[in-house]
Amino acid sequence: MSTLTARLAGSVGAFGVAQWDALVPGGNPFMRHGFLTALEDSASVGPGTGWSPAPIVIEDADGVLRAALPAYLKSHSQGEYVFDHAWADAYARAGGRYYPKLQIAAPFTPATGPRLLTQDSALMAPLLSAAEQLCAQNGISGAHATFIDPAQVPVFEAAGWLIRHDIQFHWTNRGYLSFDDFLADLSSRKRKDLRKERAAATGEVEIVHLRGADIQPAHWDAFWRFYQDTGARKWGSPYLTRAAFDLIGERLGNAVLLILACQEGEAIAGALNVIGPDALYGRYWGSTREVRFLHFELCYYQAIEAAIALGLARVEAGAQGGHKLARGYAPVRTYSAHWIADPGLRAAIADFLDRERAGVAMDANYLETRTPYRKG
Repeated sequence: MSTLTARLAGSVGAFGVAQWDALVPGGNPFMRHGFLTALEDSASVGPGTGWSPAPIVIEDADGVLRAALPAYLKSHSQGEYVFDHAWADAYARAGGRYYPKLQIAAPFTPATGPRLLTQDSALMAPLLSAAEQLCAQNGISGAHATFIDPAQVPVFEAAGWLIRHDIQFHWTNRGYLSFDDFLADLSSRKRKDLRKERAAATGEVEIVHLRGADIQPAHWDAFWRFYQDTGARKWGSPYLTRAAFDLIGERLGNAVLLILACQEGEAIAGALNVIGPDALYGRYWGSTREVRFLHFELCYYQAIEAAIALGLARVEAGAQGGHKLARGYAPVRTYSAHWIADPGLRAAIADFLDRERAGVAMDANYLETRTPYRKG
């Protein structure tokens, strides 16, 4: 370890594609150089956004990249999907300064994945130690890693970080060869409901799947309109710039799946998905015309069909959304980890998380009984 050095870098783009991507366990698409630099180069993160790239890296004596944390200095808590506004408010009332904070994440992306990027497990603890030292030496209130791959949670726990639980809804491929195979696993009533919803949506539109080079600038222009509409309603203003979509499409290539719904040759709605090695990740959706059940069709049913065709193990359809339950998406535990500098704030958050975890466990157990699958 004496030949290794940890340092703060200014951007992911400061590193080569091959050396960064070699660190990413399992090739998670949202940790890849192409995705993270698309956000940097499109000004979706950086000056004026409240997301300042601050990756922490470990290099050997020859300058070879051995480990990295995809980290950002944050001046707010937007775009994270793990809500800590109450923590920030409480700390401010007590006279503390919660921001800036260090966020370890794929920005604007509530998808599970590795956050400790290295092929050497012995370097995971030093990465966390480097993040803690950065915070302590610079008066940063804490570090927060969100949507952590469950396999890495024990590393954060062993380092003394506070673990937070939440619930998402994922669809699991149980060896299905077709959508009808999936439907056969549902109760009779739910199976009929899904067929009615699909018939109502697809009867009014033509659905097109586009991947990689087939996605042209005109398609991104249409999707940008959909994204702006959804962003304005959900967040007040969209997180990504128009340029981000061109760059994501260019740099992730065939890992991008754009599903469009068209009427008379005009795209009226769309859903953007990213294909990982074992999962399909639903990211953004929007529309310019109201078609009954079209949201469910594009975001959930078409995603299931695509995952089956691609032989993927699951679909992660994003944050929140209890309505996903009736469409075959079951509750799955998600995890975040938090290092808090102030002992008083840490104790208060630890107490809150103990009580919150109990509630999350109860919710998960209840939701599991409400899945649409045949019982017994």
